[in-house]
Amino acid sequence: MHTFFGTADAYSHFLGELGHPAHEVVVNCAPLQDAWAREHPATWWQLGARRRELVLRQAEWFEPDVVYVQNLSALRPETLRALRARARLLVGQIASEPPGQEQLDPFDLILTSFPHFVPMFEDRGIDSEYFRIGFDPRVLVHLDPTVVARDVVFTGTLRRNQHQRGNELLRAAAERVPIDFFGIGAEDWPESSAIRRRYRGEAWGIEMLSVLHRSKIALNRHIDVAADHANNMRLYEATGVGTLLLTDAKSDLATLFEPGAEVATYGSEDELVDAVRHYLAHDEERNAIAKEGQARTLREHTYADRMKELVAILARRLT
Repeated sequence: MHTFFGTADAYSHFLGELGHPAHEVVVNCAPLQDAWAREHPATWWQLGARRRELVLRQAEWFEPDVVYVQNLSALRPETLRALRARARLLVGQIASEPPGQEQLDPFDLILTSFPHFVPMFEDRGIDSEYFRIGFDPRVLVHLDPTVVARDVVFTGTLRRNQHQRGNELLRAAAERVPIDFFGIGAEDWPESSAIRRRYRGEAWGIEMLSVLHRSKIALNRHIDVAADHANNMRLYEATGVGTLLLTDAKSDLATLFEPGAEVATYGSEDELVDAVRHYLAHDEERNAIAKEGQARTLREHTYADRMKELVAILARRLT
């Protein structure tokens, strides 16, 4: 949690600040789960050390009003149904390819940052609502405020499966302008490709945020399933740490940031290359947009803001 990996404990922390106690259960972290089990032996060793059963015992221990699942496929449908029986509401969150209907059926509500997923889930008979992701401002005190180490970076998944279109565009652009790549999946590309030549390794949590913070331009591209919608975490991470975000143009981006004033956009390889060259050559303009982007994120897109929205969404279904 203290490394700010993913959303870390942002949900439970900011829910707690609103007076709603919440507990993070990382069901696929065996050492963490085993530690909890050792502290609650009556609920564990009699079960023969079955981790699927442990999460049910944890639900009984915490007595939650809401069980909130951030990976819809992490638990089997029968476990999800059992969790549903131990709470007033079983809620899921997703911003990737959805699993099959059997995996979705146990949920009372599925929240998604993909607007186009809401009617899809509703057509499948599942209550759904649009819910954006955000930025955890607590990370800012851990970042070096002065050092700029790189010109242009991309941090994220480099694989060619669900990211084929976006990553191919980044690869082509990197043949023309210097882009440093961090993430996983670089082995999918030939050694001669710009992605492999300029691959700098993996970066996670605070290290990844530091890479963004210490760069002049942070590139963004969306997963193919996002269609024409702006939604991913990098939108908020890059702007949140005060770096110019250069992102693929989306139809609803202006509902989050003002293009040209708070973020920069591209629609093609040529536009990306031209934008990189322009903003590297115009420090004052680049810094001004980055400053406005950060101000917008810290004003409207933090997890403190999102948890207020989440409480309102859940309250409508609990009353």
